[in-house]
Amino acid sequence: MGHRLSKIATRTGDDGTTGLGDGSRVRKDDARVVAMGEVDELNSQIGVLLTEPLPADVHDALTAIQHDLFDLGGELCIPGHTVIGDAHLARLDGWLEHYNADLPPLKEFILPGGTRAAALAHVCRTVCRRAERAIVTLGAAQPLADASGAVASGAGAPRRYVNRLSDLLFVLSRVLNRAGGGQDVLWQPGRRA
Repeated sequence: MGHRLSKIATRTGDDGTTGLGDGSRVRKDDARVVAMGEVDELNSQIGVLLTEPLPADVHDALTAIQHDLFDLGGELCIPGHTVIGDAHLARLDGWLEHYNADLPPLKEFILPGGTRAAALAHVCRTVCRRAERAIVTLGAAQPLADASGAVASGAGAPRRYVNRLSDLLFVLSRVLNRAGGGQDVLWQPGRRA
């Protein structure tokens, strides 16, 4: 599982490089490190969302997602290593279907907001989209292995995972608005204050 840190202040990054899980060193602005950082920020934002009062099943799903994201960070940290696969994607798809089933169809765009938990879910969604863009950039520069170990251009399962996760976070924002007694904030085109 790569190198574990026993000492945090190593000073080895003072030169603008960082170590990957396989022991190699790269610049801190390398596409791989950027993608790892975006996934880490997403995981942190989900941690903030988890401090809110949430329905137990949503809390459990988000906690499982945090573990997935840590695994994804490990996958990104070790070139050629794979963790995220079809089972992870299927679980996201199941949650999407489950949580979307009871929501009214959208006829308008919605704005980020409503309850605090829903607004935080929207922040997580936008950070997730940024992580997705970083993973796409990484996949274009350095093809990643897929779950079978074969090299896949475009970042394969990691890209698909964050794409579906951003959809789930959008759906969960709607679920959390309802759970908190709120409702979707509908966009009003051309509205003047």
